[in-house]
Amino acid sequence: MSNLSRRSLLFAAAGSALAACAGPGGDDEKSTSTEGFDGPVEGQLSFAHWRAEDKDVLEQIIASFVAKNPKVTVRQDISPSNDYQTTALQKIRGGAVGDAFTAFRGAQFTQIAGAGVFADLSGQADLLSKYDGKLIAAGNDKTKQLGLPYQLVFNMPVTNVDLLAKYGYTDLPKDWDGFLGLLDGLKAKGVTPIAWPGGDAANAGQLLNTMVMNNIPTDDALGKFETGEVKATDEWFVNTLKQYAQLRPYVQNGANGTSAEAAAQLFATQKAALLATGSFQAGAVRKLGAKFPLGLYAPITTTADKAKYEGVFNATFILGINAKSSKQGAALAWLKHLADPAVAALYANGTSQHVTVKDVEYTNEDLKSFAPWLTKKTLLAPRFQFNNLDVRSAIENATVQVVGGTDPAKAAEAAQRVIDQKK
Repeated sequence: MSNLSRRSLLFAAAGSALAACAGPGGDDEKSTSTEGFDGPVEGQLSFAHWRAEDKDVLEQIIASFVAKNPKVTVRQDISPSNDYQTTALQKIRGGAVGDAFTAFRGAQFTQIAGAGVFADLSGQADLLSKYDGKLIAAGNDKTKQLGLPYQLVFNMPVTNVDLLAKYGYTDLPKDWDGFLGLLDGLKAKGVTPIAWPGGDAANAGQLLNTMVMNNIPTDDALGKFETGEVKATDEWFVNTLKQYAQLRPYVQNGANGTSAEAAAQLFATQKAALLATGSFQAGAVRKLGAKFPLGLYAPITTTADKAKYEGVFNATFILGINAKSSKQGAALAWLKHLADPAVAALYANGTSQHVTVKDVEYTNEDLKSFAPWLTKKTLLAPRFQFNNLDVRSAIENATVQVVGGTDPAKAAEAAQRVIDQKK
Protein backbone atom coordinates (compact mmCIF):
# COMPACT_ATOMS: atom_id res chain seq x y z
CA MET A 1 0.00 0.00 0.00
CA SER A 2 1.36 3.44 -0.90
CA ASN A 3 2.24 6.03 1.73
CA LEU A 4 -0.49 8.30 0.39
CA SER A 5 -3.23 5.69 0.61
CA ARG A 6 -2.03 4.45 3.99
CA ARG A 7 -1.97 8.01 5.28
CA SER A 8 -5.50 8.55 4.02
CA LEU A 9 -6.66 5.48 5.92
CA LEU A 10 -4.82 6.58 9.03
CA PHE A 11 -6.49 9.96 9.16
CA ALA A 12 -9.94 8.90 7.99
CA ALA A 13 -10.91 8.05 11.54
CA ALA A 14 -9.04 11.05 12.86
CA GLY A 15 -11.26 13.45 10.97
CA SER A 16 -14.28 12.71 13.13
CA ALA A 17 -12.18 12.97 16.28
CA LEU A 18 -10.79 16.32 15.18
CA ALA A 19 -14.28 17.60 14.59
CA ALA A 20 -15.37 16.44 18.01
CA CYS A 21 -12.49 18.28 19.65
CA ALA A 22 -12.99 21.50 17.77
CA GLY A 23 -15.87 22.66 19.95
CA PRO A 24 -18.67 25.12 19.24
CA GLY A 25 -18.17 28.15 17.03
CA GLY A 26 -19.91 31.50 16.85
CA ASP A 27 -23.65 31.44 16.55
CA ASP A 28 -25.48 32.85 13.56
CA GLU A 29 -25.98 36.23 15.18
CA LYS A 30 -22.25 36.63 15.85
CA SER A 31 -21.69 36.86 12.13
CA THR A 32 -18.94 34.65 10.97
CA SER A 33 -19.45 37.03 8.07
CA THR A 34 -18.10 36.60 4.56
CA GLU A 35 -18.81 40.20 3.60
CA GLY A 36 -15.68 41.76 2.17
CA PHE A 37 -14.26 38.56 0.65
CA ASP A 38 -14.82 40.17 -2.72
CA GLY A 39 -13.19 43.38 -1.55
CA PRO A 40 -10.00 44.81 -3.03
CA VAL A 41 -6.67 43.05 -2.58
CA GLU A 42 -4.89 46.05 -1.19
CA GLY A 43 -3.72 47.75 1.98
CA GLN A 44 -1.53 46.68 4.89
CA LEU A 45 -2.44 43.17 6.03
CA SER A 46 -1.67 41.98 9.54
CA PHE A 47 -0.90 38.26 9.87
CA ALA A 48 -0.93 37.26 13.55
CA HIS A 49 0.75 34.02 14.69
CA TRP A 50 3.11 32.55 17.27
CA ARG A 51 5.80 30.88 15.12
CA ALA A 52 8.75 33.28 15.44
CA GLU A 53 11.01 30.54 14.10
CA ASP A 54 9.05 30.66 10.81
CA LYS A 55 9.48 34.40 10.33
CA ASP A 56 12.21 34.27 7.67
CA VAL A 57 10.46 31.64 5.56
CA LEU A 58 7.19 33.53 5.82
CA GLU A 59 8.96 36.69 4.69
CA GLN A 60 9.97 34.85 1.51
CA ILE A 61 6.36 33.77 1.02
CA ILE A 62 5.15 37.32 1.70
CA ALA A 63 7.56 38.63 -0.94
CA SER A 64 6.13 36.26 -3.56
CA PHE A 65 2.59 37.24 -2.52
CA VAL A 66 3.31 40.95 -2.78
CA ALA A 67 4.96 40.42 -6.18
CA LYS A 68 1.62 39.09 -7.41
CA ASN A 69 -0.41 41.65 -5.46
CA PRO A 70 1.60 44.89 -5.47
CA LYS A 71 -1.11 46.91 -3.72
CA VAL A 72 -0.74 44.80 -0.57
CA THR A 73 1.86 44.78 2.20
CA VAL A 74 1.89 42.07 4.86
CA ARG A 75 3.10 42.56 8.42
CA GLN A 76 3.77 39.60 10.69
CA ASP A 77 2.44 40.22 14.21
CA ILE A 78 4.21 37.52 16.23
CA SER A 79 3.77 36.70 19.93
CA PRO A 80 5.45 33.93 21.98
CA SER A 81 3.29 30.80 21.92
CA ASN A 82 2.23 30.99 25.57
CA ASP A 83 1.32 34.67 25.26
CA TYR A 84 -0.54 33.97 22.04
CA GLN A 85 -2.62 31.31 23.78
CA THR A 86 -3.77 33.76 26.42
CA THR A 87 -3.97 37.10 24.61
CA ALA A 88 -4.68 36.45 20.92
CA LEU A 89 -8.45 36.88 21.13
CA GLN A 90 -8.08 40.18 22.96
CA LYS A 91 -5.66 41.45 20.29
CA ILE A 92 -7.56 40.36 17.19
CA ARG A 93 -11.21 40.77 18.09
CA GLY A 94 -11.23 44.46 17.18
CA GLY A 95 -9.84 43.82 13.70
CA ALA A 96 -6.82 46.14 13.92
CA VAL A 97 -4.46 43.19 14.38
CA GLY A 98 -4.81 39.82 12.70
CA ASP A 99 -6.69 40.45 9.46
CA ALA A 100 -5.50 36.90 8.91
CA PHE A 101 -4.51 34.97 12.00
CA THR A 102 -3.79 31.52 13.40
CA ALA A 103 -5.25 29.54 16.30
CA PHE A 104 -4.23 26.52 18.31
CA ARG A 105 -6.45 23.48 18.01
CA GLY A 106 -8.72 22.96 21.01
CA ALA A 107 -9.37 25.60 23.65
CA GLN A 108 -8.17 28.61 21.68
CA PHE A 109 -10.06 27.67 18.52
CA THR A 110 -13.20 27.17 20.60
CA GLN A 111 -12.73 30.52 22.34
CA ILE A 112 -12.14 32.51 19.16
CA ALA A 113 -14.96 30.76 17.31
CA GLY A 114 -17.33 31.40 20.20
CA ALA A 115 -16.50 35.11 20.03
CA GLY A 116 -17.53 35.20 16.36
CA VAL A 117 -14.10 36.33 15.17
CA PHE A 118 -13.66 33.69 12.46
CA ALA A 119 -15.11 34.58 9.06
CA ASP A 120 -16.88 31.58 7.51
CA LEU A 121 -14.79 29.96 4.79
CA SER A 122 -17.35 27.29 3.90
CA GLY A 123 -18.20 28.84 0.54
CA GLN A 124 -14.58 29.05 -0.61
CA ALA A 125 -14.57 25.78 -2.55
CA ASP A 126 -11.45 26.59 -4.56
CA LEU A 127 -9.51 27.24 -1.35
CA LEU A 128 -10.84 24.20 0.53
CA SER A 129 -10.07 21.92 -2.40
CA LYS A 130 -6.35 22.56 -1.90
CA TYR A 131 -6.44 20.76 1.47
CA ASP A 132 -6.74 17.15 2.57
CA GLY A 133 -10.29 17.33 3.89
CA LYS A 134 -9.65 14.76 6.62
CA LEU A 135 -6.91 16.92 8.10
CA ILE A 136 -8.74 20.23 8.39
CA ALA A 137 -11.62 19.03 10.56
CA ALA A 138 -10.09 20.85 13.56
CA GLY A 139 -11.25 24.05 11.86
CA ASN A 140 -14.85 22.87 11.61
CA ASP A 141 -17.82 24.19 13.53
CA LYS A 142 -20.71 21.88 12.75
CA THR A 143 -21.39 22.65 9.08
CA LYS A 144 -19.03 25.64 8.86
CA GLN A 145 -15.35 25.64 7.97
CA LEU A 146 -14.07 28.50 10.08
CA GLY A 147 -10.36 27.77 9.91
CA LEU A 148 -7.77 25.73 8.04
CA PRO A 149 -5.20 23.77 10.07
CA TYR A 150 -1.96 24.27 8.14
CA GLN A 151 0.52 22.14 10.09
CA LEU A 152 0.61 18.39 10.58
CA VAL A 153 2.97 17.80 13.50
CA PHE A 154 3.99 15.07 15.91
CA ASN A 155 3.86 16.17 19.55
CA MET A 156 6.40 13.69 20.84
CA PRO A 157 10.10 13.72 21.75
CA VAL A 158 12.65 14.44 19.04
CA THR A 159 15.74 12.21 19.06
CA ASN A 160 19.39 12.57 18.15
CA VAL A 161 19.62 9.47 15.97
CA ASP A 162 23.43 9.39 15.87
CA LEU A 163 23.86 9.83 19.60
CA LEU A 164 21.42 7.02 20.36
CA ALA A 165 23.10 4.75 17.81
CA LYS A 166 26.52 5.54 19.30
CA TYR A 167 25.44 3.94 22.53
CA GLY A 168 23.64 1.02 20.93
CA TYR A 169 20.08 2.33 20.82
CA THR A 170 18.97 1.87 17.22
CA ASP A 171 15.83 -0.13 18.04
CA LEU A 172 14.08 1.98 20.66
CA PRO A 173 12.16 0.35 23.52
CA LYS A 174 8.49 -0.54 23.18
CA ASP A 175 7.70 -0.69 26.90
CA TRP A 176 8.18 1.42 30.02
CA ASP A 177 10.89 -0.69 31.64
CA GLY A 178 12.87 -0.63 28.41
CA PHE A 179 12.50 3.14 28.20
CA LEU A 180 13.82 3.60 31.73
CA GLY A 181 16.70 1.26 30.83
CA LEU A 182 17.54 3.44 27.83
CA LEU A 183 17.52 6.57 29.98
CA ASP A 184 19.70 4.89 32.60
CA GLY A 185 22.17 3.76 29.96
CA LEU A 186 22.46 7.23 28.49
CA LYS A 187 22.98 8.80 31.89
CA ALA A 188 25.76 6.30 32.63
CA LYS A 189 27.54 7.59 29.52
CA GLY A 190 27.42 11.17 30.79
CA VAL A 191 24.60 12.22 28.46
CA THR A 192 21.51 14.04 29.73
CA PRO A 193 18.78 11.67 28.54
CA ILE A 194 15.93 14.20 28.21
CA ALA A 195 15.95 17.96 27.66
CA TRP A 196 12.62 19.11 29.07
CA PRO A 197 11.39 22.74 29.04
CA GLY A 198 9.63 22.56 32.39
CA GLY A 199 9.72 26.34 32.76
CA ASP A 200 7.80 26.98 29.53
CA ALA A 201 4.10 26.28 30.04
CA ALA A 202 3.37 26.09 26.32
CA ASN A 203 5.95 23.34 25.81
CA ALA A 204 6.28 21.61 29.17
CA GLY A 205 2.89 20.03 28.57
CA GLN A 206 3.80 18.48 25.22
CA LEU A 207 5.22 15.41 26.97
CA LEU A 208 1.80 14.82 28.51
CA ASN A 209 0.54 13.69 25.09
CA THR A 210 2.72 10.61 25.02
CA MET A 211 2.74 9.99 28.78
CA VAL A 212 -1.04 9.51 28.77
CA MET A 213 -1.65 8.06 25.29
CA ASN A 214 -1.56 4.45 26.53
CA ASN A 215 -2.70 5.19 30.11
CA ILE A 216 -5.99 6.98 29.46
CA PRO A 217 -9.14 4.89 29.97
CA THR A 218 -10.72 6.37 26.81
CA ASP A 219 -9.23 8.39 23.97
CA ASP A 220 -11.26 11.46 24.99
CA ALA A 221 -10.46 11.22 28.71
CA LEU A 222 -8.58 14.52 29.08
CA GLY A 223 -11.62 16.49 27.96
CA LYS A 224 -13.60 14.81 30.73
CA PHE A 225 -11.60 16.50 33.48
CA GLU A 226 -13.80 19.52 32.78
CA THR A 227 -17.07 17.61 33.21
CA GLY A 228 -16.02 15.74 36.33
CA GLU A 229 -16.28 12.36 34.61
CA VAL A 230 -12.51 12.02 35.07
CA LYS A 231 -10.60 13.24 38.11
CA ALA A 232 -6.93 13.95 38.71
CA THR A 233 -7.08 11.56 41.64
CA ASP A 234 -8.16 8.65 39.42
CA GLU A 235 -5.74 5.74 39.59
CA TRP A 236 -4.59 5.98 35.96
CA PHE A 237 -3.61 9.65 36.28
CA VAL A 238 -1.87 9.19 39.63
CA ASN A 239 0.01 6.31 37.99
CA THR A 240 1.01 8.67 35.16
CA LEU A 241 2.32 11.15 37.72
CA LYS A 242 4.30 8.33 39.35
CA GLN A 243 5.90 7.69 35.98
CA TYR A 244 6.78 11.39 35.74
CA ALA A 245 8.46 10.97 39.12
CA GLN A 246 10.56 8.15 37.65
CA LEU A 247 11.87 10.61 35.05
CA ARG A 248 13.37 12.94 37.68
CA PRO A 249 16.94 11.57 37.42
CA TYR A 250 16.90 11.78 33.63
CA VAL A 251 16.05 15.43 32.89
CA GLN A 252 18.59 18.23 33.04
CA ASN A 253 19.37 20.05 36.26
CA GLY A 254 16.91 22.87 36.85
CA ALA A 255 14.46 21.41 34.33
CA ASN A 256 11.49 23.13 35.96
CA GLY A 257 13.02 26.52 35.18
CA THR A 258 14.21 25.70 31.67
CA SER A 259 12.81 27.59 28.70
CA ALA A 260 11.99 25.94 25.38
CA GLU A 261 14.95 27.75 23.79
CA ALA A 262 17.38 26.54 26.46
CA ALA A 263 16.13 22.95 26.16
CA ALA A 264 16.54 23.11 22.37
CA GLN A 265 20.09 24.44 22.83
CA LEU A 266 20.93 21.55 25.15
CA PHE A 267 19.68 19.12 22.53
CA ALA A 268 21.26 20.90 19.55
CA THR A 269 24.70 20.81 21.20
CA GLN A 270 24.33 17.04 21.73
CA LYS A 271 24.32 17.31 25.50
CA ALA A 272 20.87 15.68 25.58
CA ALA A 273 19.64 12.71 23.54
CA LEU A 274 15.91 13.54 23.50
CA LEU A 275 14.07 16.85 23.29
CA ALA A 276 10.67 16.43 24.94
CA THR A 277 8.64 18.78 22.75
CA GLY A 278 7.79 17.76 19.19
CA SER A 279 8.58 17.76 15.49
CA PHE A 280 7.55 21.42 15.33
CA GLN A 281 10.88 22.33 16.94
CA ALA A 282 13.07 20.74 14.27
CA GLY A 283 13.58 24.03 12.46
CA ALA A 284 14.63 25.78 15.67
CA VAL A 285 17.13 23.01 16.41
CA ARG A 286 18.64 23.38 12.93
CA LYS A 287 18.97 27.13 13.41
CA LEU A 288 20.96 26.38 16.57
CA GLY A 289 23.50 24.52 14.45
CA ALA A 290 22.46 20.88 14.84
CA LYS A 291 23.80 18.78 11.95
CA PHE A 292 22.87 15.29 13.16
CA PRO A 293 19.87 13.31 11.87
CA LEU A 294 16.64 13.75 13.80
CA GLY A 295 14.07 11.11 14.68
CA LEU A 296 10.94 10.84 16.78
CA TYR A 297 10.16 8.56 19.70
CA ALA A 298 7.22 8.32 22.06
CA PRO A 299 7.72 6.74 25.49
CA ILE A 300 5.52 3.68 25.88
CA THR A 301 4.19 3.80 29.44
CA THR A 302 2.84 0.22 29.48
CA THR A 303 4.09 -3.20 28.53
CA ALA A 304 4.42 -3.70 24.78
CA ASP A 305 1.36 -5.95 24.56
CA LYS A 306 -0.87 -3.33 26.21
CA ALA A 307 0.27 -0.37 24.10
CA LYS A 308 -2.54 0.83 21.85
CA TYR A 309 -0.63 3.73 20.28
CA GLU A 310 2.92 4.28 19.05
CA GLY A 311 2.80 8.08 19.12
CA VAL A 312 0.68 11.22 18.68
CA PHE A 313 -0.04 13.73 15.93
CA ASN A 314 -1.78 17.06 15.72
CA ALA A 315 -3.30 19.30 13.04
CA THR A 316 -2.90 22.88 14.19
CA PHE A 317 -1.74 26.41 13.24
CA ILE A 318 -5.33 26.98 12.16
CA LEU A 319 -5.46 29.75 9.56
CA GLY A 320 -8.43 32.09 9.69
CA ILE A 321 -9.77 35.40 8.44
CA ASN A 322 -10.91 37.99 10.92
CA ALA A 323 -14.65 38.67 10.62
CA LYS A 324 -13.98 42.19 11.97
CA SER A 325 -11.32 43.00 9.38
CA SER A 326 -11.85 45.61 6.69
CA LYS A 327 -9.34 43.78 4.47
CA GLN A 328 -11.01 40.41 4.03
CA GLY A 329 -10.40 40.42 0.28
CA ALA A 330 -6.65 40.69 0.83
CA ALA A 331 -6.77 38.17 3.69
CA LEU A 332 -8.54 35.63 1.47
CA ALA A 333 -5.94 36.16 -1.24
CA TRP A 334 -3.21 35.54 1.38
CA LEU A 335 -4.80 32.26 2.48
CA LYS A 336 -5.12 31.17 -1.14
CA HIS A 337 -1.45 31.95 -1.66
CA LEU A 338 -0.48 29.82 1.35
CA ALA A 339 -2.59 26.98 -0.07
CA ASP A 340 -0.69 26.89 -3.37
CA PRO A 341 1.22 23.56 -3.29
CA ALA A 342 4.48 25.22 -4.32
CA VAL A 343 4.12 27.86 -1.57
CA ALA A 344 3.10 25.23 0.98
CA ALA A 345 6.17 23.22 -0.02
CA LEU A 346 8.36 26.27 0.58
CA TYR A 347 6.81 26.66 4.02
CA ALA A 348 7.05 22.94 4.84
CA ASN A 349 10.61 22.39 3.70
CA GLY A 350 11.81 25.71 5.08
CA THR A 351 10.34 25.14 8.55
CA SER A 352 10.51 21.32 8.85
CA GLN A 353 6.72 21.14 9.18
CA HIS A 354 4.48 18.71 7.33
CA VAL A 355 1.39 20.52 6.02
CA THR A 356 -2.22 19.62 5.32
CA VAL A 357 -2.16 21.02 1.77
CA LYS A 358 -2.42 18.36 -0.93
CA ASP A 359 0.24 17.57 -3.55
CA VAL A 360 3.16 19.02 -1.61
CA GLU A 361 6.64 17.71 -2.41
CA TYR A 362 8.80 17.26 0.68
CA THR A 363 12.55 17.65 0.11
CA ASN A 364 13.53 18.52 3.70
CA GLU A 365 15.60 15.70 5.21
CA ASP A 366 13.91 16.01 8.61
CA LEU A 367 10.47 15.69 7.04
CA LYS A 368 11.67 12.61 5.19
CA SER A 369 12.97 11.22 8.47
CA PHE A 370 9.65 11.89 10.21
CA ALA A 371 7.57 10.56 7.29
CA PRO A 372 7.24 6.96 8.64
CA TRP A 373 5.10 8.38 11.43
CA LEU A 374 2.46 9.29 8.85
CA THR A 375 1.56 5.60 8.69
CA LYS A 376 2.09 4.51 12.31
CA LYS A 377 -0.63 3.97 14.89
CA THR A 378 -0.93 7.48 16.33
CA LEU A 379 -3.45 9.21 18.57
CA LEU A 380 -4.74 12.72 17.96
CA ALA A 381 -2.78 14.75 20.54
CA PRO A 382 -4.97 14.47 23.68
CA ARG A 383 -3.53 17.57 25.36
CA PHE A 384 -5.68 19.72 23.08
CA GLN A 385 -8.97 18.19 24.21
CA PHE A 386 -9.13 20.76 27.01
CA ASN A 387 -11.44 23.69 26.33
CA ASN A 388 -10.75 25.24 29.74
CA LEU A 389 -7.15 26.41 29.91
CA ASP A 390 -7.29 26.72 33.69
CA VAL A 391 -8.12 23.03 33.95
CA ARG A 392 -5.38 22.13 31.49
CA SER A 393 -2.91 24.24 33.46
CA ALA A 394 -3.84 22.43 36.67
CA ILE A 395 -3.15 19.04 35.08
CA GLU A 396 0.08 20.12 33.43
CA ASN A 397 1.28 21.94 36.54
CA ALA A 398 0.86 18.68 38.47
CA THR A 399 3.37 17.02 36.14
CA VAL A 400 5.83 19.89 36.57
CA GLN A 401 5.47 19.77 40.35
CA VAL A 402 6.09 16.03 40.41
CA VAL A 403 9.25 16.32 38.32
CA GLY A 404 10.31 18.98 40.83
CA GLY A 405 9.88 16.57 43.73
CA THR A 406 6.24 16.74 44.83
CA ASP A 407 4.60 13.45 45.82
CA PRO A 408 2.39 12.28 42.92
CA ALA A 409 -0.69 11.65 45.06
CA LYS A 410 -0.42 15.09 46.67
CA ALA A 411 0.08 16.75 43.28
CA ALA A 412 -3.03 14.98 41.98
CA GLU A 413 -5.11 16.13 44.96
CA ALA A 414 -3.91 19.73 44.53
CA ALA A 415 -4.75 19.64 40.82
CA GLN A 416 -8.24 18.34 41.53
CA ARG A 417 -8.88 21.11 44.04
CA VAL A 418 -8.04 23.68 41.36
CA ILE A 419 -10.22 21.90 38.81
CA ASP A 420 -13.17 21.84 41.22
CA GLN A 421 -12.84 25.62 41.55
CA LYS A 422 -12.49 26.27 37.81
CA LYS A 423 -15.14 24.01 36.30
